[in-house]
Amino acid sequence: MDNKKATLELGSKPVGQLLWQYALPAIIAMTASSLYNIIDRIFIGQVVGPLAISGLAITFPFMNLSGAFGAAVGVGASTVISVKLGQKDYDTAENLLGNTVTLNLIVGFLFAVVCLIFLDPILRFFGASDATLPYARDFMQVILAGNMVTHMYFGMNAVLRAASKPRQAMYATIFTVAMNILLDIIFIWWWHWGIRGAAFATMLSQTLALIYQMRLFSDKKELLHLKRGIYRLKADLVKNIVGIGISPFLMNACACIIVIFMNNQLVSYGGDLSVGAYGISNGVATVFIMVVIGLNQGMQPIAGYNYGSLQIDRLLHVLKLSILAATAIMTTGWAIGMLIPDLLARMFTTDATLIEMSIKAIRINMLLFPVIGSQMVITNFFQCIGKVKISIFLSLSRQLLFLLPCLLILPRFWDIDGVWYSLPVSDGTAAVVALAIMTIYMRKFNKQYKETQHGATEDNH
Repeated sequence: MDNKKATLELGSKPVGQLLWQYALPAIIAMTASSLYNIIDRIFIGQVVGPLAISGLAITFPFMNLSGAFGAAVGVGASTVISVKLGQKDYDTAENLLGNTVTLNLIVGFLFAVVCLIFLDPILRFFGASDATLPYARDFMQVILAGNMVTHMYFGMNAVLRAASKPRQAMYATIFTVAMNILLDIIFIWWWHWGIRGAAFATMLSQTLALIYQMRLFSDKKELLHLKRGIYRLKADLVKNIVGIGISPFLMNACACIIVIFMNNQLVSYGGDLSVGAYGISNGVATVFIMVVIGLNQGMQPIAGYNYGSLQIDRLLHVLKLSILAATAIMTTGWAIGMLIPDLLARMFTTDATLIEMSIKAIRINMLLFPVIGSQMVITNFFQCIGKVKISIFLSLSRQLLFLLPCLLILPRFWDIDGVWYSLPVSDGTAAVVALAIMTIYMRKFNKQYKETQHGATEDNH
């Protein structure tokens, strides 16, 4: 079976080739996704206006919170599936697929209902003012109405990568992005539906992509496929999914908390347009962050499989290659952010004040980008091998331990500049902590590798 052969190659094919094979489709998909976000904001900024960009930025905590619940299921399930495939436990992997579908439906529905009931108070808490609330509300009403689709779409894409189908996951994402841009042109530019048009474009494109994903998983020839008897939730499987997924959940939930603090501090010290500037700088930064996330997604099945099959040398090799690649990606982003921030800002708006604020935001936000890549890979690596507590600590360290105190303290001394400089200060500190922890664990992994080699030598004798 071709799919089974592809899975077995995770433990035998050269690691560099595997990383390229799995990461490239994910990187292309993530790059396309981030470019869509930029194009979406360009349409909103140029057609609807600068306050609409600020209103969209207010929804970032909502998107992070929704993503947190989605990641708890999707990332958790895909990681456990990778390990089970490495252990050749195909029946459990298939049951994990069914439980992923059920959990996504339940979590997506409950999240949408609760948030729609309390939408306005939540948006106010997230930093919406009288001027930006209507834009944020119009966008989130549509997004939340289709929340089950969003959760299922991202969850199934994660499982596709774990099931050795990175190209299909890439196709789903690229289709979503292309359809999204096309619908943006129709809904925002031609039909003048405003920010609500952007939300409708997002939901319709994800729905069409989900239909494609479910067709793939309905093929009985596949190693993992949808069938009767796998959808009933099983306590041990749910525990495994949530146990791994708690790390990305907390990371996204903390990102939600941080953006709430960020938005409120920006409004207090710089006004509504400063929130828009943060949205623009975040949009530019996200392009490169998403590329590294794509790299991490490519690393995940390789690391999970080889950890499950106790091939420590291959595990360490994929980690080192991923760190080098992530550093190169983020350094490229840093160079672009430092050299042409004015060109980047003018893509989103013609408002002179917002352009000036965005140039400053881009430069400061991306100031320490060269060191962020390694921190992202290391955090993901510990998640891939089931070291949940370490992954959680590294996920939370940048946001809760470092960034949050900076956001509370620095603006008291440096006003709006203190808000902006909180970002690079926390980035640098978190990277140092991640490298220190990785150095300690590298010694343990090297010792484990030597013991494995010693045991293999004795078996040969």
